Amino acid sequence: MELTEVSVGEVVYSVRMDGPESAHVVVLLPGAGEDGSVFDAVCERLHGSDLRTVVPDTIDGLDVAGLIAVLDGLGLKYVNLVGDREGATLAWEAAARTFGRFKSLVVADGPHPAVAGADCPAVEIPATMVVGGSAARPAADASGRRCYSDFRVVELDGVDSVPRAAAAAFAAEISMRTSMW
Repeated sequence: MELTEVSVGEVVYSVRMDGPESAHVVVLLPGAGEDGSVFDAVCERLHGSDLRTVVPDTIDGLDVAGLIAVLDGLGLKYVNLVGDREGATLAWEAAARTFGRFKSLVVADGPHPAVAGADCPAVEIPATMVVGGSAARPAADASGRRCYSDFRVVELDGVDSVPRAAAAAFAAEISMRTSMW
């Protein structure tokens, strides 16, 4: 694994990059208070699918402009975006506000911010929302109205942390979204 540091203003973000050199890069954003290790099992599976992964160790203090600055600092122009919980919120915001920068969006347990009343435009890229149980299904379905492209909901029963408890299923959804078939 390659560890890199990227400065955004006065804040320095540690970023883990791993996997084969590939035209397909997946940026994974952990939830608040979690570090990038939440995606270890997911990344291992993605590497087997010939995907390169980029994971900031934290999203604390990161906003859309900061995320774009991190990607610019790494020389990444067009990537697939993944987020878990608060990382999902950041991913929705980035995809909605930065047209032409992201190929696809996969989120876990984080509905589109407008579902909760936040001011956030719709996304215009293919998106998948993975939820850990039926209680989150109504918010997931409402998120579909904020996606002006292909939208899919995957419901997993009784999963409290999609990246940790359902790494294989989550990686499969990410792999499917990175494919342009």
